[in-house]
Amino acid sequence: MRLLLVNPNTTSSMTRKIEAAARAVADEGTTLSAINPLDGPSSIEGYFDEAYSLPGLLGEIRRGEEAGFQGYVIACFDDTGLDAARSLATGPVVGIGEAAFHCASLIAGRFSVITTLSRSVPAIEHNLTKYGLAARCARVRASEVPVLALEAATSNARMRISDEIEAAKREDRCEAIVLGCAGMADLAADLSARHGLPVLDGVACAVKLVETLVSLGFKTSKIGGYAPPLPKPYGGRFAADGF
Repeated sequence: MRLLLVNPNTTSSMTRKIEAAARAVADEGTTLSAINPLDGPSSIEGYFDEAYSLPGLLGEIRRGEEAGFQGYVIACFDDTGLDAARSLATGPVVGIGEAAFHCASLIAGRFSVITTLSRSVPAIEHNLTKYGLAARCARVRASEVPVLALEAATSNARMRISDEIEAAKREDRCEAIVLGCAGMADLAADLSARHGLPVLDGVACAVKLVETLVSLGFKTSKIGGYAPPLPKPYGGRFAADGF
Protein backbone atom coordinates (compact mmCIF):
# COMPACT_ATOMS: atom_id res chain seq x y z
CA MET A 1 0.00 0.00 0.00
CA ARG A 2 1.06 3.60 -0.56
CA LEU A 3 0.82 6.03 2.35
CA LEU A 4 1.57 9.74 2.42
CA LEU A 5 2.70 11.48 5.60
CA VAL A 6 2.16 15.24 5.56
CA ASN A 7 3.98 17.45 8.03
CA PRO A 8 1.90 20.66 7.89
CA ASN A 9 4.81 22.92 8.86
CA THR A 10 7.66 23.84 6.53
CA THR A 11 10.60 22.46 8.54
CA SER A 12 12.11 19.72 6.38
CA SER A 13 14.38 18.36 9.13
CA MET A 14 11.28 17.57 11.18
CA THR A 15 9.73 15.88 8.15
CA ARG A 16 12.79 13.61 7.91
CA LYS A 17 12.48 12.75 11.61
CA ILE A 18 8.79 11.93 11.12
CA GLU A 19 9.59 9.76 8.11
CA ALA A 20 12.21 7.81 10.07
CA ALA A 21 9.74 7.14 12.89
CA ALA A 22 7.15 5.96 10.36
CA ARG A 23 9.54 3.66 8.50
CA ALA A 24 10.59 2.04 11.78
CA VAL A 25 7.09 0.61 12.29
CA ALA A 26 5.67 0.30 8.76
CA ASP A 27 4.99 -3.11 7.24
CA GLU A 28 7.37 -4.37 4.55
CA GLY A 29 4.67 -4.01 1.94
CA THR A 30 4.01 -0.36 2.76
CA THR A 31 5.53 2.37 0.61
CA LEU A 32 5.87 5.60 2.59
CA SER A 33 6.39 9.12 1.35
CA ALA A 34 6.78 12.12 3.65
CA ILE A 35 6.34 15.71 2.57
CA ASN A 36 5.89 19.20 3.93
CA PRO A 37 4.45 22.22 2.13
CA LEU A 38 6.69 25.04 0.96
CA ASP A 39 4.21 27.68 2.14
CA GLY A 40 3.24 28.14 5.77
CA PRO A 41 4.71 28.47 9.25
CA SER A 42 7.97 26.78 10.26
CA SER A 43 6.19 25.33 13.30
CA ILE A 44 2.58 25.09 14.46
CA GLU A 45 2.12 26.48 17.94
CA GLY A 46 -1.47 27.52 18.45
CA TYR A 47 -4.53 28.49 16.46
CA PHE A 48 -2.93 31.25 14.36
CA ASP A 49 -0.17 29.02 12.99
CA GLU A 50 -2.74 26.31 12.33
CA ALA A 51 -4.82 28.61 10.14
CA TYR A 52 -1.82 29.60 8.01
CA SER A 53 -0.78 25.97 7.54
CA LEU A 54 -4.06 24.79 6.04
CA PRO A 55 -3.64 25.81 2.36
CA GLY A 56 -0.26 24.10 2.14
CA LEU A 57 -1.50 20.98 3.91
CA LEU A 58 -4.59 20.61 1.74
CA GLY A 59 -2.52 21.20 -1.38
CA GLU A 60 -0.33 18.22 -0.45
CA ILE A 61 -3.39 16.05 0.21
CA ARG A 62 -4.82 16.98 -3.14
CA ARG A 63 -1.58 16.12 -4.93
CA GLY A 64 -1.54 12.86 -2.99
CA GLU A 65 -4.96 12.00 -4.39
CA GLU A 66 -3.76 12.73 -7.90
CA ALA A 67 -0.74 10.47 -7.32
CA GLY A 68 -2.88 7.58 -6.12
CA PHE A 69 -1.96 7.34 -2.43
CA GLN A 70 -4.27 5.03 -0.49
CA GLY A 71 -4.02 6.57 2.98
CA TYR A 72 -2.68 9.63 4.78
CA VAL A 73 -1.16 10.66 8.08
CA ILE A 74 -1.34 14.27 9.23
CA ALA A 75 1.80 14.64 11.31
CA CYS A 76 0.83 17.50 13.58
CA PHE A 77 -0.39 16.68 17.07
CA ASP A 78 -3.16 19.28 16.90
CA ASP A 79 -4.61 17.20 14.02
CA THR A 80 -4.40 20.32 11.90
CA GLY A 81 -6.92 20.35 9.05
CA LEU A 82 -7.99 16.76 9.72
CA ASP A 83 -11.68 17.17 8.87
CA ALA A 84 -10.96 19.19 5.73
CA ALA A 85 -8.41 16.60 4.60
CA ARG A 86 -10.96 13.83 5.07
CA SER A 87 -13.35 15.74 2.83
CA LEU A 88 -10.67 15.95 0.16
CA ALA A 89 -9.22 12.42 0.36
CA THR A 90 -10.74 9.13 -0.72
CA GLY A 91 -8.64 6.91 1.52
CA PRO A 92 -8.46 7.13 5.30
CA VAL A 93 -6.78 10.15 6.88
CA VAL A 94 -5.52 9.81 10.45
CA GLY A 95 -4.10 12.56 12.66
CA ILE A 96 -1.29 11.66 15.03
CA GLY A 97 -3.11 13.16 18.01
CA GLU A 98 -6.29 11.16 17.56
CA ALA A 99 -4.27 8.01 16.83
CA ALA A 100 -2.18 8.33 19.98
CA PHE A 101 -5.21 9.06 22.18
CA HIS A 102 -7.04 5.97 20.95
CA CYS A 103 -4.01 3.72 21.30
CA ALA A 104 -3.32 5.00 24.82
CA SER A 105 -6.92 4.35 25.82
CA LEU A 106 -6.51 0.70 24.78
CA ILE A 107 -3.50 0.03 27.02
CA ALA A 108 -4.05 2.33 30.02
CA GLY A 109 -6.91 3.48 32.17
CA ARG A 110 -5.59 7.05 32.33
CA PHE A 111 -2.96 8.81 30.27
CA SER A 112 -1.34 12.22 30.38
CA VAL A 113 -0.18 14.26 27.39
CA ILE A 114 3.17 16.07 27.36
CA THR A 115 3.14 18.78 24.72
CA THR A 116 5.36 21.74 23.84
CA LEU A 117 4.03 25.18 24.84
CA SER A 118 1.09 26.15 27.06
CA ARG A 119 -0.61 27.84 24.12
CA SER A 120 -1.09 24.37 22.55
CA VAL A 121 -2.94 22.93 25.54
CA PRO A 122 -6.44 24.31 24.72
CA ALA A 123 -6.42 22.85 21.20
CA ILE A 124 -5.43 19.43 22.53
CA GLU A 125 -8.06 19.55 25.27
CA HIS A 126 -10.66 20.53 22.66
CA ASN A 127 -9.71 17.54 20.52
CA LEU A 128 -9.90 15.14 23.46
CA THR A 129 -13.45 16.32 24.10
CA LYS A 130 -14.33 16.09 20.42
CA TYR A 131 -13.03 12.51 20.23
CA GLY A 132 -14.88 11.49 23.40
CA LEU A 133 -11.64 10.72 25.28
CA ALA A 134 -11.37 13.66 27.68
CA ALA A 135 -12.36 11.47 30.64
CA ARG A 136 -9.44 9.12 29.91
CA CYS A 137 -6.87 11.92 29.93
CA ALA A 138 -5.59 12.82 33.39
CA ARG A 139 -3.99 16.08 32.24
CA VAL A 140 -2.45 17.86 29.27
CA ARG A 141 0.91 19.23 30.36
CA ALA A 142 3.21 21.74 28.66
CA SER A 143 6.97 21.21 28.88
CA GLU A 144 7.45 24.81 27.65
CA VAL A 145 9.76 23.56 24.91
CA PRO A 146 9.24 25.40 21.59
CA VAL A 147 8.70 23.04 18.67
CA LEU A 148 11.87 24.10 16.86
CA ALA A 149 13.94 23.56 20.00
CA LEU A 150 13.32 19.85 19.46
CA GLU A 151 15.51 20.18 16.36
CA ALA A 152 18.42 21.83 18.19
CA ALA A 153 21.24 19.56 19.37
CA THR A 154 22.12 21.93 22.23
CA SER A 155 18.55 22.16 23.54
CA ASN A 156 17.58 20.80 26.96
CA ALA A 157 14.24 19.69 25.50
CA ARG A 158 14.70 16.00 26.28
CA MET A 159 15.42 16.73 29.96
CA ARG A 160 12.43 19.05 30.31
CA ILE A 161 10.09 16.51 28.72
CA SER A 162 11.49 13.78 30.95
CA ASP A 163 10.99 15.94 34.05
CA GLU A 164 7.38 16.57 33.02
CA ILE A 165 6.77 12.83 32.64
CA GLU A 166 8.07 12.26 36.15
CA ALA A 167 5.71 14.95 37.45
CA ALA A 168 2.80 13.38 35.53
CA LYS A 169 3.49 9.99 37.11
CA ARG A 170 3.61 11.53 40.57
CA GLU A 171 0.79 14.07 40.37
CA ASP A 172 -1.60 12.75 37.71
CA ARG A 173 -1.31 9.07 38.61
CA CYS A 174 -1.33 8.35 34.90
CA GLU A 175 -0.55 4.92 33.48
CA ALA A 176 0.77 6.00 30.08
CA ILE A 177 2.21 9.11 28.43
CA VAL A 178 1.32 10.51 25.03
CA LEU A 179 3.98 12.73 23.47
CA GLY A 180 2.17 15.78 22.14
CA CYS A 181 4.31 16.79 19.17
CA ALA A 182 5.51 15.06 16.01
CA GLY A 183 8.97 16.46 16.71
CA MET A 184 9.17 14.21 19.79
CA ALA A 185 8.82 11.03 17.72
CA ASP A 186 12.41 9.92 18.29
CA LEU A 187 12.15 10.19 22.09
CA ALA A 188 9.40 7.67 22.85
CA ALA A 189 11.38 4.44 23.27
CA ASP A 190 14.07 5.97 25.47
CA LEU A 191 11.56 7.78 27.68
CA SER A 192 9.45 4.64 28.05
CA ALA A 193 12.47 2.64 29.23
CA ARG A 194 13.58 5.41 31.57
CA HIS A 195 10.21 5.95 33.25
CA GLY A 196 8.82 2.43 33.22
CA LEU A 197 5.49 3.06 31.50
CA PRO A 198 4.22 3.19 27.92
CA VAL A 199 5.22 6.39 26.10
CA LEU A 200 3.35 6.73 22.84
CA ASP A 201 4.50 8.52 19.70
CA GLY A 202 1.54 9.54 17.56
CA VAL A 203 3.41 9.10 14.27
CA ALA A 204 3.91 5.38 14.88
CA CYS A 205 0.33 4.97 16.12
CA ALA A 206 -1.11 6.74 13.09
CA VAL A 207 0.91 4.73 10.58
CA LYS A 208 -0.27 1.43 12.04
CA LEU A 209 -3.90 2.59 12.18
CA VAL A 210 -3.86 3.77 8.57
CA GLU A 211 -2.26 0.50 7.47
CA THR A 212 -5.04 -1.39 9.25
CA LEU A 213 -7.81 0.70 7.70
CA VAL A 214 -6.37 0.37 4.19
CA SER A 215 -5.80 -3.39 4.57
CA LEU A 216 -9.43 -3.78 5.63
CA GLY A 217 -10.56 -1.90 2.54
CA PHE A 218 -12.05 1.01 4.46
CA LYS A 219 -12.27 4.43 2.85
CA THR A 220 -13.46 7.77 4.15
CA SER A 221 -17.26 8.00 4.19
CA LYS A 222 -18.56 10.55 1.71
CA ILE A 223 -22.02 10.78 3.27
CA GLY A 224 -22.38 13.87 5.44
CA GLY A 225 -19.58 16.06 6.71
CA TYR A 226 -16.80 14.36 4.74
CA ALA A 227 -18.56 14.74 1.40
CA PRO A 228 -16.28 16.11 -1.35
CA PRO A 229 -15.97 19.90 -1.69
CA LEU A 230 -18.78 21.47 -3.69
CA PRO A 231 -17.77 22.97 -7.04
CA LYS A 232 -17.73 26.75 -6.75
CA PRO A 233 -15.55 29.69 -7.76
CA TYR A 234 -12.55 30.47 -5.56
CA GLY A 235 -10.97 33.90 -5.69
CA GLY A 236 -7.48 35.29 -5.41
CA ARG A 237 -4.63 32.85 -4.85
CA PHE A 238 -7.09 29.93 -4.67
CA ALA A 239 -8.70 30.62 -8.05
CA ALA A 240 -6.58 28.02 -9.81
CA ASP A 241 -7.49 25.19 -7.42
CA GLY A 242 -10.47 24.27 -9.57
CA PHE A 243 -12.83 22.69 -7.06
